[in-house]
Amino acid sequence: MSTQMLPGSPNRLGAGFDGEGTNFALFSANAQKVELCLFSADGASEATRVALPERSGPVWHGYLPGIQPGTLYGYRVHGPYAPEHGHRFNPNKLLLDPYARELRGAFRQHEALLGFDPADPAGDLSFSSLDSAAYVPKAVVSAPEPLVPGTERPHWRPDEMLIYEAHVKGLTKQFAGVPEALRGTYEGLASDAVLEHLQKLGVTSVELLPVHAFVDDAFLSKKGLRNYWGYNTIGFFVPEPRYHGPAGRAGFRAMVERFHAADIEVILDVVYNHTAEGDHRGPTFSFRGIDNASYYRLIQGQSRYYVNDTGTGNTVNASHPFVLRMILDSLRYWVEVMGVDGFRFDLATTLGREAHGFDPNGGFFDALRQDPVLADVHLIAEPWDIGPGGYQLGQFPPEFGEWNDRFRDTSRRYWRGDDHSTQELAGCVLGSASQFDRDSRRASSSVNLITAHDGFTLADVTRYSRRHNMANGEDGRDGHNANFSDNFGVEGDSDDPLIVARRSRRQRNLLATLFLSQGTPMLLAGDEIGNSQSGNNNAYCQDNPIGWIDWENRDDALADFVAGLAALRKSHSSLRQSRFLHGATRALDGLPDVEWLDLNCRPLDWRDPGLSSFALILRGSGECPLEAQVHDTLLLLFNRDAEDLNARLPDAAEGFFWRLELDTAADEAFPKCEAAGEAVPVRGQSVVVLALIASGGGT
Repeated sequence: MSTQMLPGSPNRLGAGFDGEGTNFALFSANAQKVELCLFSADGASEATRVALPERSGPVWHGYLPGIQPGTLYGYRVHGPYAPEHGHRFNPNKLLLDPYARELRGAFRQHEALLGFDPADPAGDLSFSSLDSAAYVPKAVVSAPEPLVPGTERPHWRPDEMLIYEAHVKGLTKQFAGVPEALRGTYEGLASDAVLEHLQKLGVTSVELLPVHAFVDDAFLSKKGLRNYWGYNTIGFFVPEPRYHGPAGRAGFRAMVERFHAADIEVILDVVYNHTAEGDHRGPTFSFRGIDNASYYRLIQGQSRYYVNDTGTGNTVNASHPFVLRMILDSLRYWVEVMGVDGFRFDLATTLGREAHGFDPNGGFFDALRQDPVLADVHLIAEPWDIGPGGYQLGQFPPEFGEWNDRFRDTSRRYWRGDDHSTQELAGCVLGSASQFDRDSRRASSSVNLITAHDGFTLADVTRYSRRHNMANGEDGRDGHNANFSDNFGVEGDSDDPLIVARRSRRQRNLLATLFLSQGTPMLLAGDEIGNSQSGNNNAYCQDNPIGWIDWENRDDALADFVAGLAALRKSHSSLRQSRFLHGATRALDGLPDVEWLDLNCRPLDWRDPGLSSFALILRGSGECPLEAQVHDTLLLLFNRDAEDLNARLPDAAEGFFWRLELDTAADEAFPKCEAAGEAVPVRGQSVVVLALIASGGGT
């Protein structure tokens, strides 16, 4: 191995092996010197330290002949340590390459990870002389990786999708059908048992909680807890090693290939809005020591401190061209090399915030939307953060779907019996047009959810009226207060058959609301089997049975019900419309594309604050061209009252009849039988769906 560093190239950031040696390139606009450190095979000792000899603009670079894949390395970056001016260079800290593809070793909590001396009264203004190399993983030089052929991917339209939000470990750790050695791993996630379960449910797309390499927070480690969810990224190109199975990092790509073979897409929840380095009192792992003033947004006039629009201590400066380049390079890598099919952007408002505020035509969105590699992948935004003007539901570019928290809250409030919630639910069921119907957006822009990883599970929405988060070690203060849940008179588990039955009915009604609404449905993993987190609505640090799905006590009947809902949705195009419904007259038959009625087929009294039951007739959009208008008419009947009601059936045209498709109160929820008479019973707290069927069998 030669230590004679050649000039190399600045064009490709990271460590690039060309068959004979490796080119190293690192961005730092404010550094004064960059040293490459090579380590022994076990990472225990630093074997060589050599300065990158060239600088092209803000990129430092050099080429070392003979450096092979598998070589361990890191950087030490020299420059001013002047926190009050935004600079926190400290060459005593070994820094991870932001473009590393693989890490060897693990983070170990130690004060050497801090760029300052915590015992010094000056705090973060002091300078630490402790070397951190023994306490951080090392980057690994990787061999070039082949691209994934685009022809081998499924590609579901948003109006066809059923998204399943899952945690790699949490889904599989207690799943007896997964081989024990594979539980909690990428390979286990794509095991036969999991694939069979997802296919039965009708899942088209798995959305994984963060799998970019992340770090356990120091404050959690002190309490004996771990960062379970993974929203604490340190490596935007690295599959998280804690989920490695027998194949190591190659297991991730193998997992994707197995999902694709099962016609299931893989979407990643990605966290480009902040990093694991925290606020001014946090550790120096990578970005802070490479170029703090470029990678992070600092408070104007107080550059010692970080803008905290994310609530995590720092905010990534996506407006900087090289930081933006890193984000886009990362996205392309996961699409082209790792084979993923889309991204859900955590706290996406942060990425779209410019100096003047959130801008849907800002630099991040412009760069993302013009990128040819990313033009054909799913883009989903979490449309809020805690910064100024942070709530931006419905304001993202047309290419994005958006998590619709109003759908979640309104659905829960309706079934709980809150006043005025029926009027709000009416808009949600039709795709929340008041938020999304602009700029020719599709009705599928609304990603509808009843639950997500953050909050109560579906079972807990019906068991708990308040959060039970004492296990998190924050005296129960963390997590949401507003859960819009209903414990049916008993907090927690109950052995009262009536309460158990009412809770089960509520779960089915909430799920039916999700699957019968326009938009893109998202199901939280475990909700389909009645999984509970014992009332913990913020299980971000619960890498244990609280956070893992309880497969042993699974509710198979509920899983069958979810599968039936997915099949019902798939079989009726009127539930999966791309255009919003506004009551337009259809050229096909002269009928409105949507009608709201009471259960006696009369116009609804929208002014009634206690309005609780309604009928909704869905037809194909009247705003479609005539040749695209569909022959599919459904009657949706909602009754949240305690008492049973009868619903008069609208007159069916000659040669047609109403067929019962769904009854959430019936033992046989999907009867597929003709409705007898002029009315149908709609039992208390239930949803009934009928389809208009031609006598010959067609819809």
